[in-house]
Amino acid sequence: MSQPYQKFISDNINFILQETYLELPNSKVGKVRDSYTLDDSIVLVTTDRQSAFDRNLASIPFKGAVLNLISAYWFDLTKNIIPNHVVTIPHPNITIAKKVVIFPVEFIVRNYLTGSTSTSAWVNYNNGMRDFCGNILPESLVKNQKFTTPIITPTTKSDQHDELISGEQILQQGLMSKHDWDYVSAKALELFNFASKKAFEHNLILVDTKLEFGKLEDGTIVAADEMFTPDSSRYWIADTYKERFENGQEPENIDKEFLRLWFMAHCDPYNDKILPEAPKDLIVELSSRYIQLYEMITNHNFPFPDVTKNIEEDIKNILNCL
Repeated sequence: MSQPYQKFISDNINFILQETYLELPNSKVGKVRDSYTLDDSIVLVTTDRQSAFDRNLASIPFKGAVLNLISAYWFDLTKNIIPNHVVTIPHPNITIAKKVVIFPVEFIVRNYLTGSTSTSAWVNYNNGMRDFCGNILPESLVKNQKFTTPIITPTTKSDQHDELISGEQILQQGLMSKHDWDYVSAKALELFNFASKKAFEHNLILVDTKLEFGKLEDGTIVAADEMFTPDSSRYWIADTYKERFENGQEPENIDKEFLRLWFMAHCDPYNDKILPEAPKDLIVELSSRYIQLYEMITNHNFPFPDVTKNIEEDIKNILNCL
């Protein structure tokens, strides 16, 4: 794959938004997004922090803008399937959104047996699990094999460690009503199928994704958080998948999986107190992949910010005017 921006990224590797340090009401620092609750809205600032294994691994230049703008793209495309929380996008890293009470469940939709984390389909299947979040998986599946149909494998929503859960358990624990579960589950599959078709038109396979939903004050259920980004989704290159799968090779990917694999090869990312520093070439490669994916999905050139400006000050000036 062509990586036309690698030198530019390497030269500007310190152009990152890691923290915002803003004195705004009800601030919260998340894994990747910082949020600020105002009187009638919430401000979401997508940073360049790279999260995996429930911790921060590195900071990736321009990543926050890519995530925010890809989400904005998909939210706009899917607003006729389900309304969403977006009010406006005043900056590549910022979304001003409606206040939403998020369901305490993340909707993970999967179409392939893959993954390397403790909640992934392949790791659990390889360890003998066949009832995966209420989905009964057949014997003799192999890694990276496509399911007959996409499945929903929910997890609990946590700032520390997400846990697998089934739809039946969600209802038993009162995390969602049956009406809300049935409605959101159907919408999650509809969104996934729509995005899969659009991605395939651009030579991408949407492998799996995390979707979040919640309710507005009037009870309307909306899509929220992020949508089909490289952080919430896994993408493979479509035209090489079949041959590579048949030859027992890993699919050609365009997500952060290779960074996860690097950390797994060099440490225990779940238990080691201090992690090794990710090499510069890996950071540049991942930044380039984020940008490439933005351009493949949207069919537009990535709008690089002015690297001569201080990104922190730029965002502070915008938010202080709200």
